[in-house]
Amino acid sequence: MLFGAHISIAGGLPNAPLNASKIGCEVFQMFTRAPQGGHVFPLDASVANEFLTNCKKTKQKEWYVHAPYFINFASSNNRIRFGSVSAIKKELERASMLKTKYVMAHLGSYKDLGPKEGLKQVAEGLKLVLEDYKGKTQLLIENSAGAGAIIGDVFEEIAEIIHHPKLRKYKLGLCYDTQHGFASGYDIRTPEAVAETLKKLDKTIGLKNLKLFHCNDSLSELGSRKDRHAHIGEGLIGKKGFEALLGDKRLKDLSFVCETEYDGAENDIAMLKKLRTNINSKIKAPNTLSSRDLP
Repeated sequence: MLFGAHISIAGGLPNAPLNASKIGCEVFQMFTRAPQGGHVFPLDASVANEFLTNCKKTKQKEWYVHAPYFINFASSNNRIRFGSVSAIKKELERASMLKTKYVMAHLGSYKDLGPKEGLKQVAEGLKLVLEDYKGKTQLLIENSAGAGAIIGDVFEEIAEIIHHPKLRKYKLGLCYDTQHGFASGYDIRTPEAVAETLKKLDKTIGLKNLKLFHCNDSLSELGSRKDRHAHIGEGLIGKKGFEALLGDKRLKDLSFVCETEYDGAENDIAMLKKLRTNINSKIKAPNTLSSRDLP
């Protein structure tokens, strides 16, 4: 279980692992281009080698790429639709050059076509992205907070995509955002709530397809359908909620990336590391019961 944050690439991609190391990241996430569109940061063999050298120098274990925000596979506008296909293909290719483990993306909104036609178009678009892709970076779908008709606020909707007959063989995965999930009605504030949410996830998407967490507290209430991130322990999920989440042994090999304000991300990572240490100490603590304590 490793912790990190979303990191700036100001000045060029090779700066990302250096910036990650400064705030205590063990893993990190970044954009490789301007998230709203426009500037695409240069990437060739020389840049990739410098990036990878810096990752090794700063002992980063994994790194991930977040796709730009303009993606919409379910748009009725063909320029946006096929532009999304092209953008994700390029992100996967660029990420593969950087030996990135995952690219995660929001898939857009069903508002133009509705869920039935929208799903059909999403499946066709993702098939175009993946059918000739030869790289090793895996594409993940990120769950949404549920505002409007944004795709992926409920597990069943994501499951329809991951398990779609046209897409099943491409092994799409899930990046689970704790704040988005909370806003969509999935509680994680207690061990019992975590167990129930993971049970629902396993029944629909499958726990084996859960690959990464975006680790964010929530300023908005459970089921609010509002995307409002908070620093760990400063929101309505709370420190105990994250302790419950990290304490579930089924998640012990997954990594957690904070998408909180950069100024406080170092404290978020430190708090998560402390929770990990406390959880590990409890697991490893010797059994001090004597025979007289046994029933």
